[in-house]
Amino acid sequence: MTLALPTRRDESWRYSDLEAVASVWPVPAAEVIDVPAGESIARVIVQDAATDAVAIRDYRVILREGASATFHVLNTGGKLGRVTIDVTCHQGSHFELGGAMLGGGEQTLELVTTLNHIEPNATSNQVVRSVLGGRATGSYLGKVAVARHAQKTDASQSVKAMLLTRTATANAKPELEIFADDVKCAHGATVGELDANALFYLASRGIAPPEAKAMLLRAFIGSVFEEIEDAAERDRVEAAAQAALERMLSLPLPLGEGRGPSRSDGKGEGGL
Repeated sequence: MTLALPTRRDESWRYSDLEAVASVWPVPAAEVIDVPAGESIARVIVQDAATDAVAIRDYRVILREGASATFHVLNTGGKLGRVTIDVTCHQGSHFELGGAMLGGGEQTLELVTTLNHIEPNATSNQVVRSVLGGRATGSYLGKVAVARHAQKTDASQSVKAMLLTRTATANAKPELEIFADDVKCAHGATVGELDANALFYLASRGIAPPEAKAMLLRAFIGSVFEEIEDAAERDRVEAAAQAALERMLSLPLPLGEGRGPSRSDGKGEGGL
């Protein structure tokens, strides 16, 4: 069941303001990560709490001049699971995000990012992939804010969601708030279902439908994590993603299940 939360006109309150849900669950203290000028960090975050838990991760990242940070996030656990990342980009810094949400049953998962480009020549790139089944809801809100003097900003967002059932829901809401006039910012969001032609091709090669579906989903999610440099961390996140996919695919279909997944991004649906 998805909790009804207070909303503002543009809906951003529902996804981004943890204070709005403080009466429902405790709001954790944010982990502050201050990256010195010219330094680089990499973080791998696996949120795989028990399916009856409430799990919130909150990060505040400050990138000093010329610094960079790469975050890989897997959000798959908890009845209610949220990962929030707020980044402040100074001169010439770079932020990279590869994120995935895998949810089934009655789960509600959220990934919320805010990129504050406050000085010139900073860049950011966000890639998010979701697989949702059962009556799960997955929401992504990604805001990129470019200050008036943050010229030469280059920011991009790519969001894709795969729905395995018509009762699953994906909310995709990339945002741009730009006050500078010499920037390059782009975003895109797509929600769809597994490509029937790809499934047919694999079946024609003797691969059983369940395994064919699993193969396509692994490839869809795996692209987010393939650039993790630490082999042990890459194995850890891939194992957690594999376990989540297996759990999702083993769940019975909801009553009344049929074809035609639901979405709320305003885009058409199709094979991804």
